Amino acid sequence: MAKFVPAAEMSLSDQMQIRRDKLAQLRADGHDPFVETKFDADTFSAEIHANFDALEGKPVALAGRLMSKRGMGKVIFCDIQDLKGRIQLYVRYDEMEDKDSYERFKKYDIGDIVGVKGDVFRTQKGEVSVRVREAKLLSKSLLPLPEKFHGLTDRETRYRQRYVDLIVNPEVKQTFVKRSLILRSLRHFLDSKGFLEVDTPILTPFEIGAAAKPFLTHLNALDMDMVLRIETELYLKRLVVGGLDRVYEVGRIFRNEGMDPKHNPEFTTIELYQAYTDFFGMMDLVEEMMKTVAMEVCGSLTIPYQGHEIDLGNWERMTMIEAVKKYSGVDFAAVSSDEEAIALAKEHHVELPEVPSKGAILAEFFDAFVEDKLIQPTFIYDYPVEISPLAKRKPSDPAFTERFEYFINATEFGNAFSELNDPIDQKERFERQVAERLALDPKSKAQVDYDYVTALEYGLPPTGGLGFGIDRLVMLLTDSASIRDVLLFPTMKPIDN
Repeated sequence: MAKFVPAAEMSLSDQMQIRRDKLAQLRADGHDPFVETKFDADTFSAEIHANFDALEGKPVALAGRLMSKRGMGKVIFCDIQDLKGRIQLYVRYDEMEDKDSYERFKKYDIGDIVGVKGDVFRTQKGEVSVRVREAKLLSKSLLPLPEKFHGLTDRETRYRQRYVDLIVNPEVKQTFVKRSLILRSLRHFLDSKGFLEVDTPILTPFEIGAAAKPFLTHLNALDMDMVLRIETELYLKRLVVGGLDRVYEVGRIFRNEGMDPKHNPEFTTIELYQAYTDFFGMMDLVEEMMKTVAMEVCGSLTIPYQGHEIDLGNWERMTMIEAVKKYSGVDFAAVSSDEEAIALAKEHHVELPEVPSKGAILAEFFDAFVEDKLIQPTFIYDYPVEISPLAKRKPSDPAFTERFEYFINATEFGNAFSELNDPIDQKERFERQVAERLALDPKSKAQVDYDYVTALEYGLPPTGGLGFGIDRLVMLLTDSASIRDVLLFPTMKPIDN
């Protein structure tokens, strides 16, 4: 008789061969699991746990993946995992529909997908369980799951094999369940405010909007170069011109730039536009929206995140000049020229922007001295016009714009404007922005979006606009350190086979 070797001590190739041999035998006996097309499950594991008193002794049918298996004589205990959790199965040879069914069940492997019918009861040790009367193998797992106590722990492997990560790490599944709840809550909030969800093009004819490097492609049907969108802004504002006064889009954005714990080349944003309001109206909207979503998803306005307690019930508001003065001691309100700003930058070892000016240097001071101090929710507003080509100028000081960004845990979460609706000013800013970009990169596909200027010439009402990243919000509300932890399939470099 061959010596019994525990599965944990077998090589992967040995385990794979055993499973394939089992599949071959099942097929030879007329029980091919891959032929099954349907199983009528009528309950989930969590529902049995939550409603045990009402379900005790009642018949149930459930389906899922075998995650553990104990005993091989007349009684087998298993754990089955479905969409909503796990529950124990109690399988006894003389309580199954026939002896052959029990013998087949004995040969099922951890990882196999099964459908079972039975009745709900509690074992002598008090564990809620299902006494199995019928069992059917619905799909054979030909690869073993990661070993129980070590699991799938290597992050790179987890990201590449998210399907296994979801099986063996329950907290990962909960992150993505919560992501879905966050999106649902955001949509419900905006819908309740009268916003209309819309879709705009992902393929665009040239670089427009945000200053970011795009992905380039070619449209064969029209023999023209195209880019994947780097924002949804200009199309959405065209819709406001057309009379859709409140619109939003949950959209995938593509930027051919760096990758780090806060950036992925493709990510998800929400952009929204509301006619007849301004950037202060957008601030109020952000506060209400963030509080609403936090309460609905997390049940609290105090959110633990990476060692900090974030209080979403309290938001500070500062102008960029006030923030820079608070944290660097430099008062840009007293700076009268670009030359003076350049001298201050050199004195404080602040990097000069490619096109140095007072406003652009103020923004560099903010990056150097302020952003990493903004742990609790903070609105920073009144941005320099040089870095805000789509925002309306402040009537009291045209060097600045009615724009804000909001920060949590030293990270920018969203960007908002009183939208520029002067077509003459917009055309001039576009042309200056494109000229600067082409001077720095002659191969750039940047062009002025004259059709958008034409739209403005028909009349854009006073409008507040807001854009924010879904992925960073999910990171915050799930206490996730990296954007790759909240993307089901983060961008990865392929490994050679």
